[in-house]
Amino acid sequence: MSLLSPSRRLRETPFSAGVKAAGVKAYTVYNRMLLPTVFDDVERDYHHLKNHVQVWDVSVERQVELIGPDASKLMQLLTPRDLTKMQEDQCYYVPIVDQKGRMLNDPVALKHSETRWWISIADSDLLLWVKGLAIGMGLDVDVFEPDVAPLAVQGPRSGQLMERIFGATVHDIRFFRQKRLSFGDTSFIVARSGYSKQGGFEIYVEDRRYAMPLWNALFEAGQDLHVRAGCPNLIERIESGLLSYGNDMSMENTPFECGLDKFCNAPETVDFIGKESLRIEAETGPSRKIRAVAIGGAPVSATTTAWPLFRGGQTVGQITSAAWSPDFQTNVAIAMVESGSWDAGTEMMADTPEGQRTATVQTGFWT
Repeated sequence: MSLLSPSRRLRETPFSAGVKAAGVKAYTVYNRMLLPTVFDDVERDYHHLKNHVQVWDVSVERQVELIGPDASKLMQLLTPRDLTKMQEDQCYYVPIVDQKGRMLNDPVALKHSETRWWISIADSDLLLWVKGLAIGMGLDVDVFEPDVAPLAVQGPRSGQLMERIFGATVHDIRFFRQKRLSFGDTSFIVARSGYSKQGGFEIYVEDRRYAMPLWNALFEAGQDLHVRAGCPNLIERIESGLLSYGNDMSMENTPFECGLDKFCNAPETVDFIGKESLRIEAETGPSRKIRAVAIGGAPVSATTTAWPLFRGGQTVGQITSAAWSPDFQTNVAIAMVESGSWDAGTEMMADTPEGQRTATVQTGFWT
């Protein structure tokens, strides 16, 4: 059994004591922090998430804060998504690209005001990119990582649990909207969002002193709801088509390849990094695309490396994430597939650890 060597470079989170007490069995490293990946086992965690309510330590979703007169200008420069009509209680999923239109991150942006934003990032050094742009362009804005630790409450009974902590007003928060709600002698930004399709909320804890009091309050209030500690679930996210930056997409890919076309909607009058490259790709079309793929046969191992896809003796893509789905009784997968092989019903061969298997492109994701 391999172990991680502790060091100051690998940070625990404000909720780590609760995670350990809940019996976490495995972690991954994400933004130099520990992200739980398994509590019971992946399949049992999956069934519980779909039927009850879970509390997730997602402090690894580090925030990049932009504050100052040029905060909104910098935020728009980062993304091809049109932010001009974004309201101050909204959260936007935003592809962030480089000068060639390649994906640097796919965070959620939270707008506090025209002069203050948070970018809730996936696993990458985006902070350095944003700092570099701000300094290089001489913008009047401060860019830093604030002391904010997100906690997610996910599952079909999440609304019931959240109401017990924050009151009935949580039900007034619309999808991808946010509201500041009281907790004891403080308050938190609460957003209706999260990395599952089972419904839920994310709570942005701004002072780590309140982290474990909030954690404990949720578990005390949710005993009859079968609340459990949980984490993003591999099976559920693949079924739902929730992409993982660094797994399903990287700096080699563009938003068009990742199926994020609708988020590249900034008008011609709006400037952003990578504008010309994405304009050209919008005209010519991408050469590959993300697709849902079903892999035949018995359960396959979880992906730790990409699995090549073959058709007619030629490599036509790769499986980037895969898992056995108990609900759909097939191996569900996310793949990056080349043009000419991405249409629904197309059959390929996947080179899995269990040998070659038939892989069929689906009409869409499963949920």
